[in-house]
Amino acid sequence: MQREADVCIWHRGLIARWWAEFLHGGSEVDYLRRWIDRYGQPVLDAGCGAGRLLVPYLRAGLDVDGSDVSADMLAHCAEQARRDGFEPRLYEQPLHALDLPRRYRSICVCGVFGLGVSRAQDREALRRLLHHLEPGGAVLLNHYVSWLDAPLWQYWQPERRARLPEPMPEPTEARLTSDGSALRLRSRVLEFDPNGPSVVREVLTESLRDGAVEREERSQVRENLYFPNEIALLLEQTGFRNVVVHTDHPASGFAPAGNVFTIVAER
Repeated sequence: MQREADVCIWHRGLIARWWAEFLHGGSEVDYLRRWIDRYGQPVLDAGCGAGRLLVPYLRAGLDVDGSDVSADMLAHCAEQARRDGFEPRLYEQPLHALDLPRRYRSICVCGVFGLGVSRAQDREALRRLLHHLEPGGAVLLNHYVSWLDAPLWQYWQPERRARLPEPMPEPTEARLTSDGSALRLRSRVLEFDPNGPSVVREVLTESLRDGAVEREERSQVRENLYFPNEIALLLEQTGFRNVVVHTDHPASGFAPAGNVFTIVAER
């Protein structure tokens, strides 16, 4: 089975801790819940990470499982769930190798489609998601488009791509963590492929104690860039039906309003 070593992600180590410490809740929780209430349970949070959606859904009494490619993210998810008295079923699997023992009425794919894999693996991921749905169930796919990221879009121009990789930005202010240490991160674009299109970014994450860096990690993530109509077409070609793109998602902690779309696709 393919695991995190087979994909280009940075969602491990200090980055996973950053997610667990600072990224909780968000407008996606309530927005996707409206579709879960329509299509029903059980629910799979595919790409659950540290439990940003999964833990609130457990608190709300939903029958929800989680899967993710990162063992570190799943460990943080399990820890946060245990603090609330829950022991969710969590599976260390990428979307394109999803092979779970049950089927679902609703599958949430929030902000993870296209991360760390090839486009062929993205297509396989959609086939796996379809297979894991009960008849009449639906995939709820949130995607954060990059068209408002002006610094990224300059790399469509050949003369701009010639300047890659970008220099690493100067250090930012660190954020205090629950154990009294601090974390800070910064990232840069390493590669941009206009034919993909795709982008490879590097992140530098530092752990500090009393203002001094005690540990640092560098890692990369590759992201396939998609527009809404592309993903909708892929879903239809995979065998999903009643594929609808929704653009009414409110602003989130990850993107402003208008930069997030949700595709609801039924089996």
